[in-house]
Amino acid sequence: MKRIWLIFAQTVTICVATLFVVQTLKPEWLGPLGNSGAGGIVAVQEAPVAAQSRAPSSYADAAKRAVPSVVHIFTSQEVKAPRHPFLNDPFFRHFFGDRFGEQAQRRSGLGSGVVVSADGYILTNFHVVDGADEIEVSLNDGRKFRAKVIGTDPESDLAVLKIATDSGLPAITFAAADTLRVGDVVLAVGNPFGVGQTVTSGIVSALGRTHLGINTFENFIQTDAAINPGNSGGALVDAAGSLVGINTAIYSQSGGSMGIGFAIPVSLARSVMEQIITSGTVTRGWVGVEVQEVTPELAESFQLPSTSGALIAGVMRGSPADKAGVKPGDLLVAINGKQVTDAQLMLGLIAALAPGQQARFTMRRNGKDIELPVAIGKRPKPPRE
Repeated sequence: MKRIWLIFAQTVTICVATLFVVQTLKPEWLGPLGNSGAGGIVAVQEAPVAAQSRAPSSYADAAKRAVPSVVHIFTSQEVKAPRHPFLNDPFFRHFFGDRFGEQAQRRSGLGSGVVVSADGYILTNFHVVDGADEIEVSLNDGRKFRAKVIGTDPESDLAVLKIATDSGLPAITFAAADTLRVGDVVLAVGNPFGVGQTVTSGIVSALGRTHLGINTFENFIQTDAAINPGNSGGALVDAAGSLVGINTAIYSQSGGSMGIGFAIPVSLARSVMEQIITSGTVTRGWVGVEVQEVTPELAESFQLPSTSGALIAGVMRGSPADKAGVKPGDLLVAINGKQVTDAQLMLGLIAALAPGQQARFTMRRNGKDIELPVAIGKRPKPPRE
């Protein structure tokens, strides 16, 4: 009996040892047994091989496509500066005028731009060329050209330049509008701090950023790709090297990149660019109202069901809205059937309408919805500061 028990114990020991080895080295041999019971091997879900190989290990090809189309922009302008505090004294200037009080100085600036056509059109930020009386564009191959401003749009912070060249320029490829997703890889190309052509990488952190106080019309792409002073006007491209945005601004407490950069999406940039090239200016719709966001307090005060919509705070006398019967205190909830969620969206919807076109405004007044036909006017140019 003792001999039989010894053989049984040895057999069990060998089986357990064999099972341990198989579980450790070849768990797939056990099939579903490896996933069952307490202490069993936990199955780890692995992505298919095709999905694993989807992300490239290098973005050199994308950079190679985009870099030749990104240029450096150097600007200068003449500014008046006081020679000495004494010479700027009002008593002195009363008798001698300004001829001794100021001297001309040259102020320089730098930025980036994107070649958008082979015949020399370049897209950049308005703030890069604002006030400049001399603009020089340096191509990636070292050639330099004098540039002239074709047109600007301060409200979207975009400008179009033109250089004269006999040879075709490497124009960038535009990505399809509204295809960008949060998490997509992007590359920022530009000339940060004037050090030379630089490519940084990151992802799309957010889309449709508004209420930043940067531009009148905001619909920014947020990215953590490093954007620094000098990158403004440069290209934000996707993993294929196609243009998805124009680098415009950063959030920074130090002046350098902190991982929060903003770019104007290609859909807006292209629309503005095409209007400027065609007519030299940008035309937007306007109705002449002053609006404010609907806060929870305002919603309670006006007995509104939610904070959605744009509250009409004022109506300009003689404006299209005034002629249509829009009144202060009305809540604009829709334009041509498109819901208005806030004042920023309302501004964009009206701006996209062609002057002379008639639009249907859905207003909430005294708890009831009414529809008013409004003849869209032309948005006046913003005053120069």
